Amino acid sequence: MLNNPILIVDDEPQNLAALEQILSPQYRLVFARNGADALRVAHKHNPALILLDIQMPDTDGYEVCRALKSSKQTEAIPVIFVTSLSEVRDEAAGFAAGAVDYIVKPVSPAIVTARIKTHLSLVQATLLEQSYRDAIRMMGEAGHYNDTDTGLHIWRIAAYAGALAAACGWSADACHQLELAAPMHDTGKIGIPNVILRKPTKLDAEEWAVMKTHPRIGHAILSKSDAPVFQLAAEIALRHHERYDGTGYPDGLAGVTIPESARIVALADVFDALSMKRPYKEPWPLEKVMMTIKDGSGSQFDPRLVDVFVSILPEILEIKNKMDARELSMIQNENAE
Repeated sequence: MLNNPILIVDDEPQNLAALEQILSPQYRLVFARNGADALRVAHKHNPALILLDIQMPDTDGYEVCRALKSSKQTEAIPVIFVTSLSEVRDEAAGFAAGAVDYIVKPVSPAIVTARIKTHLSLVQATLLEQSYRDAIRMMGEAGHYNDTDTGLHIWRIAAYAGALAAACGWSADACHQLELAAPMHDTGKIGIPNVILRKPTKLDAEEWAVMKTHPRIGHAILSKSDAPVFQLAAEIALRHHERYDGTGYPDGLAGVTIPESARIVALADVFDALSMKRPYKEPWPLEKVMMTIKDGSGSQFDPRLVDVFVSILPEILEIKNKMDARELSMIQNENAE
């Protein structure tokens, strides 16, 4: 999108010429003289940003902006009003219509270029965030592509982990990072043969030894990025099968030497695995699930995390109900197609 042009909309040729003189040395530009042309050009060129006049003969800028924001194709394009209307109520109406900024004519070249640079930087940041989210979704789903986990498993784990971390005192930003990282905990299963992942019976000793390599495989893949979310995901991938009593793998870490991120995800993972239907099992009753988790306190799980998890169980169940409803809706939509 950042390689796309800037659209300038104004019914006065001299205003178009003034903005062209200011911006053409740095940006590719396209133009429109009225509201109808503005919508047509926006849909044709998908501009990175739109500079929009308000007072135009056919459709005013407010109406054009509202139309842009009502279209899936153009709703994300930032709109800056460039107008001679200088009253506070005019500016308020502009923001209410969906604009991100408001510049009063006659324009200052320095102000126009600075505002455009700022808003294009925000667009770039948004695109980068979306790229991270896309990569996270792909890595998370790739890790489960060939095993028997189904539906929203990794996204339920992420939501449970975020709720548990928040209850443990993590900051909002840290919880957000954990929710992004948690779905990638089994990325290493990419390197495990399908015959092992999909084996309907218990793994033998040799097969189990292969399965236990997936934490290191996941860590090796995810740690190649310096981005904090992938570093956190690499930590979780490596340590989410360690057990509090030191009997886990791959390194037999014990207690708080296991990163808290991995201890949280491990608990969230087991809760989801036990409480959901799988091809090889029916969902366990909640009482049995919670009894199993409590029995694992101090052996498989961090006792403090178990206590916190129990204390926020109503919140966990609310998340589960919402995820169940979402999954059911997805299945119904697929069946309807």
